[in-house]
Amino acid sequence: MIKKILVSQPKPTNEKSPYFDIASRFGIDLVFRPFIKVESISSRDFRAQKVSILDHTAIVFTSRHAIDHFFNMAKELRVNIPEDMKYFCVTETIALYIQKYVQYRKRKVFFGETGRIDDLIPAMMKHKNEKYLVPMSDVHNDSIANLLESKKLHHRECVMYKTVSNDFTPEEIKTFDYDMLIFFSPSGIESLTKNFPDFKQDKIAIATFGPATAKAAKEAGLRLDIEAPSEKYPSMTGALLHYLVEKQG
Repeated sequence: MIKKILVSQPKPTNEKSPYFDIASRFGIDLVFRPFIKVESISSRDFRAQKVSILDHTAIVFTSRHAIDHFFNMAKELRVNIPEDMKYFCVTETIALYIQKYVQYRKRKVFFGETGRIDDLIPAMMKHKNEKYLVPMSDVHNDSIANLLESKKLHHRECVMYKTVSNDFTPEEIKTFDYDMLIFFSPSGIESLTKNFPDFKQDKIAIATFGPATAKAAKEAGLRLDIEAPSEKYPSMTGALLHYLVEKQG
């Protein structure tokens, strides 16, 4: 019987989140507690990459984290971002977030619809003479670099922030009694093994989102009870609801 679930993400700000509907329907105690956190790299580590922000005429943002750490790094380096700098974002939500730092102008902010970098390529190709800079996390693959290279777009990737374990307090470790744990990244699995080196799964259900997270969980010797997304259940909440209906009616 699932009575208490730890979701390794920040608590949803939207009260209409499906998580709350699930908690109410099944009488479940949901605890939102990120296993990882994002931190800026030092200006010294950034300089070591030999990247000059002002050598570029356009920035590609794949997340709000990237926006925060880009502008914070620019401020720390005392770099004044030109008003004619262009910004290409994978979603409109991310594009609108730029207003936190600069005046939003449609002529210099472009965005995709799906959240996938592929969907942003047509807009970038219309500005193929730009010099693109892509701020990234220390945890990334070469998919974006390879895609931009294949389109012959002038680009440079740089690390501006890193993912680290969000360590548990002794009290949290002492009271760690959940019936299910939900993970969204390999870093979350690493954090579990770091914070709880003697962790024994036993009857605890494990849910993962994304193939990389599932792979990390299996390599850590965990039994997976839920793997999302799938063709039938593209979201974690959909997969979770199905699991609970099957198990608890």
